Amino acid sequence: MGELKKRQLEVMDVLWESGEPMIASEIVKAREDLNVNTVQAALRSLVKKNYIEVADIVYSGTVLSRRYRTLISKEDYTNSIETDLNKILHNPSLFAHYIDQIEEPDLITRLEEIVHERKKQLDNE
Repeated sequence: MGELKKRQLEVMDVLWESGEPMIASEIVKAREDLNVNTVQAALRSLVKKNYIEVADIVYSGTVLSRRYRTLISKEDYTNSIETDLNKILHNPSLFAHYIDQIEEPDLITRLEEIVHERKKQLDNE
């Protein structure tokens, strides 16, 4: 499966929350921080990745529009991300690769704190 980009995830969230197939303009109305061009690009990408499919084609005013539905539940997506993350965390060389990609010193410091706290918990058990 694979992690979704921010806008793709926002579109998926709208579709998950709706529980019903939606057209692009309905998604934009549900999330005012999204614009129709961004939503349409995200929808195309999500179709290619098999996260969503065209449910049907309906009239929106006088124009035919595609309605989209999800092919994966939010729980399945979350579980997939968790599984992928566990694989990374349990493979030191792969974990190191991702750490090397971080360019914010504050984030490295926060991660160090989290690891240090977890180590203390394990040492106390």
